Amino acid sequence: MRLNAAVVTAAVLVSGAGYAEEPAQNWPRFRGPHARGVAEGHATPATWDLESGRGVLWKTPIPGLAHSSPIVWGDSVFVTSAVNTEGGSFLKVGLYGSIDPVPDEPVHRWVVYRIDRKSGEVRWERTAHEGVPRRPRHPKATLANPTPATDGEKVVAFFGSEGLYCYDLEGQLLWKKDFGPLDAAFFVAPDAQWGFASSPIVHDGVVYIQCDVLNDPFLAAFDLETGDEIWRTPRDDVPTWSTPTVHEVGDRKLLLVNGWKHAGGYDATTGKEVWRLSGGGDIPVPGPVVAHDLVFLTNAHGSDSPIYAVRLDAKGDISLGDGETSNDHISWSIPRGGAYMQTPLVYGDYLYNCRDNGVLSVYDAKTGDRKYQQRLGRGGGGFTASPVAADGKVYFTSEDGDVYVVRAGPEYELLATNALDEVTMASPAISEGTLYFRTRTHLVAVGASD
Repeated sequence: MRLNAAVVTAAVLVSGAGYAEEPAQNWPRFRGPHARGVAEGHATPATWDLESGRGVLWKTPIPGLAHSSPIVWGDSVFVTSAVNTEGGSFLKVGLYGSIDPVPDEPVHRWVVYRIDRKSGEVRWERTAHEGVPRRPRHPKATLANPTPATDGEKVVAFFGSEGLYCYDLEGQLLWKKDFGPLDAAFFVAPDAQWGFASSPIVHDGVVYIQCDVLNDPFLAAFDLETGDEIWRTPRDDVPTWSTPTVHEVGDRKLLLVNGWKHAGGYDATTGKEVWRLSGGGDIPVPGPVVAHDLVFLTNAHGSDSPIYAVRLDAKGDISLGDGETSNDHISWSIPRGGAYMQTPLVYGDYLYNCRDNGVLSVYDAKTGDRKYQQRLGRGGGGFTASPVAADGKVYFTSEDGDVYVVRAGPEYELLATNALDEVTMASPAISEGTLYFRTRTHLVAVGASD
């Protein structure tokens, strides 16, 4: 009876969001279908246990160090990694303020893996590049942060300074692009090299990338079939770590991006700017989320940490004036409380915004009214992975590898806490009721067995 209620609740939640979600088999990019982090149509587990194996379908070792998320298409899961040829790689997680990069990284291999979705067996691995990293990374980052993307025929992997690669499903390299060193550093202290993180996206035969870096930042679109550049638009922003998304508005496709000097919407066909928004935290990481005819943007670093709800028909410079929280283009906003690392989630009528200290705030997505605020866990640990949702549940994963399962809705109810037993920085994927977690050294599939 409880399961049926959960499924009914999920259906109501999705219908209330102003869009219809079909049962999701594929999770083709960072944050899944339409970058919303939601997969409906199947029951998902609230509890599992790695020690006993209850609810664990398989657990596959993945060499190297990476924060890229898994993606799923059909019978396959794809992940990437950067493998230190001299052994293990240093990683320091948690809440701390050091800006020093990892020094003197040795030769690495940047690798793409195809894994059988049912068994967890590695079908193939391909080394995209081997060499000394062109740019350092932060101790909390990796050399393989961007999540791959697929349309079910081709797989695109972006390794920042080490290039953009396109494979077919059998692992044959079709084309590659070298953009040279991409300097993803803190603009205030350029020696603080933190590593590239924006993921590629694939939409209607086009690959889109956002390269907000210290020198000559840009957006670009490439033909998925050939790799030919379709357009390139300069950006006037400092380094950011956000992944863009495409959303269709009538007969126009918008490419939506986060930023500090320049969050905005671009015509995805031409690269021409449609609207722009400045202000907020100066190191944007979360990606844009679209629901209820609104674009939700958040960032947090420095003195400001806003959340904006931008109307899809916005045009021109929509930046707020002093003391303003809304205008003709921004439905609502709050000046403080936005997320630094996690992309927020809109599930049904509610916006779930979890900060890197584990403080979860839930808002009415249409009005901005806060419904509750609750700390996940005991405090002291970090949260980097973005939440996902299915079957009336929202899943939040801490850096320590604890997964907090919260019932969706305007009141806080913790359903369960599950341990992955390893550091977990990557956002999970969901396909047909199975959750795929990328931990420090493994890919773990959790769900009901057949």
